[in-house]
Amino acid sequence: MCGIIGYTGHRPAVPFVIEGLRRLEYRGYDSSGVCYVQNGALHVVRAEGKLRLLEDKLADMEVSLATTGMGHTRWATHGAPTENNAHPHRSSKGDLCIIHNGIIENYQEHKNILQDKGFTFSSDTDTEVLANLIADERKEGMPILQAFANALKKAHGAFALALISPEEPDVVYAARHSAPLLLGIGQGENFVASDIPAFLPYTRNVVFLEDGEIVRMTPTSWQVFSIETLAPLDKQTHHIEWDLQAAQKGGFKHFMLKEIFEQPRAIGDCMAGRVDMVRGDVMIPELQARAVPARLRIIACGTSYHAGLWAAPLMEEWAHIPTSVEIASEFRYRNPILEPGEAVLVISQSGETADTLAALRIAREKGCPVIGICNVVGSSIAREADVVVFTQAGPEISVASTKALSSQMTVLLLTALYWGKKRGVLPSETLHQALRGLAALPAQMESILPSLRDEAKRLAMTHSSCKGMFFLGRGQSYPLALEGALKVKELSYIHAEGYASGEMKHGPIALIEPDFLSFFLAPHDGLFAKSKSNMEEVQARSGPVIALTNPHKAGMELRAAELWTLPEAWGPLNSFLLLCALQLFSYETATYLGKDVDQPRNLAKSVTVE
Repeated sequence: MCGIIGYTGHRPAVPFVIEGLRRLEYRGYDSSGVCYVQNGALHVVRAEGKLRLLEDKLADMEVSLATTGMGHTRWATHGAPTENNAHPHRSSKGDLCIIHNGIIENYQEHKNILQDKGFTFSSDTDTEVLANLIADERKEGMPILQAFANALKKAHGAFALALISPEEPDVVYAARHSAPLLLGIGQGENFVASDIPAFLPYTRNVVFLEDGEIVRMTPTSWQVFSIETLAPLDKQTHHIEWDLQAAQKGGFKHFMLKEIFEQPRAIGDCMAGRVDMVRGDVMIPELQARAVPARLRIIACGTSYHAGLWAAPLMEEWAHIPTSVEIASEFRYRNPILEPGEAVLVISQSGETADTLAALRIAREKGCPVIGICNVVGSSIAREADVVVFTQAGPEISVASTKALSSQMTVLLLTALYWGKKRGVLPSETLHQALRGLAALPAQMESILPSLRDEAKRLAMTHSSCKGMFFLGRGQSYPLALEGALKVKELSYIHAEGYASGEMKHGPIALIEPDFLSFFLAPHDGLFAKSKSNMEEVQARSGPVIALTNPHKAGMELRAAELWTLPEAWGPLNSFLLLCALQLFSYETATYLGKDVDQPRNLAKSVTVE
């Protein structure tokens, strides 16, 4: 997802914009650029590649007088990641400049019309089309605000946009539809950005823009309008509690490693206000006024989808709620049948995932109640769901999600306990064991993380040259196998696949050979013997194996060249310890291979377009 930052105030704008873009690098990008107004003229500087290449270009330029500017890190959608296609983009008339996150789906139609009118294009992007569309609206002397709104009403798709013009040198315009954008309210300065860390050192006062809203801001004022009518809108200012330190590395080499080690605290924070250990009780205050659903459909993408798969058996066993789990990008292109009494539960770390948002809207159109689980206050899912349960994990910066998953799993587990108790179907002993195990889990995780990392380093050095990997698990270890494979793929670029262990003989076993690793998840649960049998079949075919399991005990012995043992936690809480090991193995493999862990190639933190 592209990064956007805009500024108007009393500071030199260009250094501020670069600083803001640096804090948005975690979102992933392939080019960058800035635009600023200085001495009554519009200046644009762009560069392909990492942000330092843009900084090198700016180093020899006099930019200190500009106090209004904006910047962009681009993740390519339309057009290759070249300097020509980098943002910002000017209109061919040269009187305005825009930056854009999203996709204008009908850009070609407008491009053809604009070319007939004499507009020229120097890029392959949909964004340049929008810049010229705004300029075309202004040809009769129309004010910028009106022209901006008119053009946006003609643009179909998703967008978060910022615009500046030398005609109004201290004004930044911005607008959003189906892509994140928010305002930062300062003293004698105002900000617009795609995420809070971009301006967090300067203000914690934030205004969340909704779809179909446009803003005009100066150093001392701001006003939000409806795109449709340009009627002024009343907006609430929110105060962000977490500070910049929470979004910095804190002595760790990478954000991902920091966030893996933050998981014990994230789980504890997720339990805060929801678990009463004195009374031995669980409460989800957000769900208290809601009926327990008769059926549940969990919808998510990527890592959040794996959280849903992991939680489905708990919903069925503890709360007796029939539960299905669907990939959002598939759900949205069907005509799903949602039954009376059914609820949809959507999961997204950012709360801005495009496919998950689309699924949420389909469910609401069909009259189905929607529960949102997300980490970002003020996000689209948080605002559009009927009720939202926040994971309370704090900012997650690394593109590869870690503590977001463990906190989602915690919320889902607590929800299953809460609904089971509310329905009167959860045995009291199960509730007490789960709560005791949860209370002990953060300290247990914290105590083993350093030794897990040491073992992950050793295993990464041994196996990073393999040509491919299987991650195999049964029951609740199957979603973890999917997650382990995903992490290895996205971080180290080694081909890896996650499978339910029982599916291995239905084709995948043909790939087993001496340089193809099989990573088995074999905790001491009711399916241990089955996992052991699958592992023996791989080793009989000379396939190397890592077995992630619990310490030896009678009747649960394993034979493997690499036996990685973890302490045992209660029941499904074993998954949290297995997850830490998988995350550290993928991290150390990528680090050993010299990959960019926090910003893997071709990936963005939040997928806000299809």
